[in-house]
Amino acid sequence: MIDINNLDTRFESYFETLENENLFDKTLRLDKTLSGGILTGVEALGLTTENKTSPISYLTDKNGEKRKVIMLGSNSYLNLSSNKKVIKSAKAALKKFGLATGAVSNYAGITQLHIELEHKIAKLYNTEDAIVYPSGYGANMGIISALCSKNDVIICDSANHASIMDGARLSGAEIKIYPHKNMKYLEKILSEIPDNKKGRLIITDGVFSMDGDMAPLDKIYELSKKYGCAIMTDDAHGIGITGKTGKGTAEYFNLSGKIDLNAGMLSKTPGGLGGYCAAKREIIQFLRLYSRTYFFSTSLPPAIVAGLNTSLELILKDEAGRSELVEKVSYFKDLLTASGFDIGNSQSAIIPLMVYDEEKLFKMHKFLLNSGIYTNIVTYPAVRRKECRLRLCVMKDLRYSDIEKAVKIITKAGIKFGLTDG
Repeated sequence: MIDINNLDTRFESYFETLENENLFDKTLRLDKTLSGGILTGVEALGLTTENKTSPISYLTDKNGEKRKVIMLGSNSYLNLSSNKKVIKSAKAALKKFGLATGAVSNYAGITQLHIELEHKIAKLYNTEDAIVYPSGYGANMGIISALCSKNDVIICDSANHASIMDGARLSGAEIKIYPHKNMKYLEKILSEIPDNKKGRLIITDGVFSMDGDMAPLDKIYELSKKYGCAIMTDDAHGIGITGKTGKGTAEYFNLSGKIDLNAGMLSKTPGGLGGYCAAKREIIQFLRLYSRTYFFSTSLPPAIVAGLNTSLELILKDEAGRSELVEKVSYFKDLLTASGFDIGNSQSAIIPLMVYDEEKLFKMHKFLLNSGIYTNIVTYPAVRRKECRLRLCVMKDLRYSDIEKAVKIITKAGIKFGLTDG
């Protein structure tokens, strides 16, 4: 019988092989914990979906139980992954090109569809060129590790996506971290970099994936000019939503065409798969040859690319339903705030519902799932444990009645677990 009082539920306890352990002993330690009969948060992971991305979804849990839920855990904010025009384009490309290219991009792995997609991305950011990677994670890893090396300095916001942090580590560059959106601390770091360290890159998310807030890109831009730094933004959660016409965080701050490296993911608002970088022609040329996650990866399937071309066309024309989404996000936030929840300072379709207590978080997520609400559970290592939360993602096709129903159930859970008085 497992003694649940002696189980180590800390995620980081299983990173390393302990003294006198073989390579796989840590997997047995983890299995013992996960089968110990206590909530660890893993219960919220690994559900399978039974339908295309939709505000009303059907999920199957690990025990085979099927559930009908209001979906508040999808990054397809504008529902472009199930848009009829997008699917029609993907079907045509699938018929013409088959399932995949069977080659890396540099070795006959691209089609005119891929070139068209890169042109659209460059147009979106008002840059000379763009490169498309087969994954968003691989994009950040490849961009940073190709351009930065041991003689350079990378300065990161503490809330940047894991792929940025991993790319920075892989590069071998010196890494400096400033507290989330703290411009005074950022300037302090920049002012202390030796004059002979000319390779300087500030990297920030445009919209932060766990908080839903935006980077103060205008202030970062000013500091970059003052201290001779390049800027890289990852606008994975900004494209299609933020800015006057949905062209992202740079557009919001009137900096379109002025950011050195514009990275992002095609798996969020565009509704597909992959990542990208938009920049000057010579930078993109360099990345095609030195970015290992591009050079050594098979290119995106043409059907995905064709669908993304249609998605990007809708975003470029601001015809993807951005205004409708913004109104529904605002309505959702207003109802949650009125119910007494702490939802941080979100400026996007991501709403963090702060819980601050892991045990409550696990129980609340289970209660909501059993009540027909699916949300993303977020704790360490994505955020600090004392800042754990539920992450609610709003989709354009979510009905107002579904929003009201969801808030009613969430409020009931909040009262039950002591987060709000309702």
